[in-house]
Amino acid sequence: MAAPAGALTTARFEAALPAMLADLEQLVTCESPSADRAAVAASAEVVARQGAAALGVAGERLVVDGSTHLRWRFGAGRRRALVLGHHDTVWPLGSLATHPWSLRDGIATGPGCFDMKAGVVQAFHALAALRADGHDLDGVTVLVTGDEEIGSPSSEALIRQEARGCDAAFVLEASADGGALKTGRKGASIYEIEVHGRAAHAGLEPEKGVNAGIELAHQVLAIAALADPAQATTVTPSVLRAGTTTNTVPASAGLAVDVRVLSVAEQDRVDRAVRALRTTVAGARTTVSGGPNRPPLSPDSSAALFSLAREVAGRLGLPPLEGVTVGGASDGNFTAGEGVPTLDGLGAVGGGAHADDEHVRVAEMPGRTALLAGLLATVLEGGGRG
Repeated sequence: MAAPAGALTTARFEAALPAMLADLEQLVTCESPSADRAAVAASAEVVARQGAAALGVAGERLVVDGSTHLRWRFGAGRRRALVLGHHDTVWPLGSLATHPWSLRDGIATGPGCFDMKAGVVQAFHALAALRADGHDLDGVTVLVTGDEEIGSPSSEALIRQEARGCDAAFVLEASADGGALKTGRKGASIYEIEVHGRAAHAGLEPEKGVNAGIELAHQVLAIAALADPAQATTVTPSVLRAGTTTNTVPASAGLAVDVRVLSVAEQDRVDRAVRALRTTVAGARTTVSGGPNRPPLSPDSSAALFSLAREVAGRLGLPPLEGVTVGGASDGNFTAGEGVPTLDGLGAVGGGAHADDEHVRVAEMPGRTALLAGLLATVLEGGGRG
């Protein structure tokens, strides 16, 4: 008989904290920029070793389009839960030279520690505690992907597949400010706009050219105008490029566009508008690639699990939990898009994701680990039904 969820105390994970920090150091010091597939593969080996030690079985290595993902499945289960994380980071190789791993005054630092290697560590230790208490983890799937930071191009189908039919998805992304859970996330769309003109000598015969740079300027203004602050929809022209030399009319130009929305209706509106953009400069033409990348994670998708999390936190003696909607997207958007109740931001408490001050507040790790363990135990035992 499995031990009750109440046995999963924060004190238990405080005792395990030195082991958790050793695991975190191993993960952080194995750099894993998403686009470097060899580095991600090396990181996957570290994750695989830690996962096997925690879960008692080896995980599956799934290499899709060169990116390495890891999966552990434990039976079909009457109740099913997906534990979701990623081991890739935005930090390029060599970042340890300028942002070394350190542990000082209760703060852990290093590339990717907050987003989201501490979350992976916490997940493994929560599941190890459940195993130690006699839970067979029947119905649990653990998926740790290797390309989340670049939009999950090779793992999206895998994430959606593993999520279907689950009663809950728990996402170990870092928390919001102050440790708040992420109960809502904006959906994201990504576009590339290419402008095609015609080159000419800028001094001798500029009139024979078609200036792609001027057309790009018109496109930037038209795209930015698609934002709707009343709907919290942001449309941001981000990376721009045009031209080759100062004395040549630009024959080509382009820009990247980042879109964030709270509703599918807004995501569809912006998508239609981007594809309907017209050129202004005679002779220029544009092409559009990309589109919706992740659907919104509505607070409705997380409401029942957030309520359960507050109950579990109360039983553990943790401070009352807060929930917020954030502009950033995660793989939790995919699970919510499959109709699966999803709770995000269960990972590290700290700050500075993608920034020089990235850090984890070490004292919060035991409580967050106990929270996840309690949530999993309750869901698998049939509690917390929406």
